[in-house]
Amino acid sequence: MLLKCPECELPVSDKAATCPHCGYPMKNEVKQRAARKSNKRRRLPNGFGQISEIKGQSLRKPFRAMVTVGKQPNGRPIVKPLKPESYFETYNDAYAALVEYNRNPYDLSPAMTMQELYEKWNEDYTKINTSVSSMRAFVSVWRYCSAIHNMRVTDLRARHIKGCMEDGTITVHGVERHPSAGIKARMKSMFNLMLDYAVEYEIVDKNYARTFTVSGDIQKERKRSQRSHIPFTDEEMTVLWENISTSKWIEVIIIQCYMGWRPRELGLLRVENVDLKNGTIMGGMKTEAGTNRIVPIHSRIRPFVEKWYAEAVELGSEYLFNCTDGKSYKGALMLTYDKYQQRLYRIRDMLQLNPEHKAHDGRMHFVTQAKKYGLDEYAIKYIVGHSINDITEKVYTQREIEWLRSEIEKIK
Repeated sequence: MLLKCPECELPVSDKAATCPHCGYPMKNEVKQRAARKSNKRRRLPNGFGQISEIKGQSLRKPFRAMVTVGKQPNGRPIVKPLKPESYFETYNDAYAALVEYNRNPYDLSPAMTMQELYEKWNEDYTKINTSVSSMRAFVSVWRYCSAIHNMRVTDLRARHIKGCMEDGTITVHGVERHPSAGIKARMKSMFNLMLDYAVEYEIVDKNYARTFTVSGDIQKERKRSQRSHIPFTDEEMTVLWENISTSKWIEVIIIQCYMGWRPRELGLLRVENVDLKNGTIMGGMKTEAGTNRIVPIHSRIRPFVEKWYAEAVELGSEYLFNCTDGKSYKGALMLTYDKYQQRLYRIRDMLQLNPEHKAHDGRMHFVTQAKKYGLDEYAIKYIVGHSINDITEKVYTQREIEWLRSEIEKIK
């Protein structure tokens, strides 16, 4: 069939796309077909991982992503499911997850628990911190945190740490105990150090223990507990003397009551500084006046000191008081503040003494008795290691041990 060209008006076949005479287009411009979407899936590089489609089941997420973690001897890849999510709705979703993993690979094994972190940190921290007493204190504190021992480190948040501080409990000789203000402060310090370690080794990204501070209430409680020292009553001292055979630690309590040592100082008394011939012990800490002071041994407690001295020599220990009656931290027998306090609490409860008694009360008792029996003011300060402000007494007066002995023997 012939058509007339609109331009030159010459005859043109209806099959022609353009006029053969003038080139005028005889048909509308042919529309290009839209490009068909390719169903071809992107190929995964070697060692990148695997994506498989689970067929034959009605799954909302049928595409499973696997990560290559090694090779078998024959060269075949060893794969594990991608964590924390392995299944995806589309192939491309699974592909994107593998891309993200390979950009920053992470450990696919079960996450480390807090107990495992504590053990690892404890092992490494002990290598750089030689203070057995401080490490043993952390062992004691960790017992209050049993609620989070099996928690994943990555799940730990500030609220869990605060929960341990407020609600943690341990059972000692059938009695349930809650953390004191001192334990809470020590617990906070432990978590600070432990989670700093976790951040350093990229176990976690953030130390949640450092996102909060110890509350003012805990600080006040700690200061209040440190101030509230009370001496033993005459009746309580009678009970202690009458039950001396039931526990050797009653002897230590009585020694503190007759010599005025701080609890920490008791544990640091060295065998080499015990002079049984002259009846003195040199020791002390904390202040210039308290360090290396020489204290006469009261005649009433001399048998106790001799007994502990003989035991220390037999054990080959450098310290006078040694804990052979319970578990020790890595074989350490030395008496620490916590060990002494625990034993004092045990005796206090057993003998039904004032439940408010603490480890410093023996020192308070000594000072109280010293004033009761009229000891010289400066003798008391020399013995307990308090500073003396009087220039004449401090600089120009040299007190002899026999004078101090005569003073301390005034206490009955």
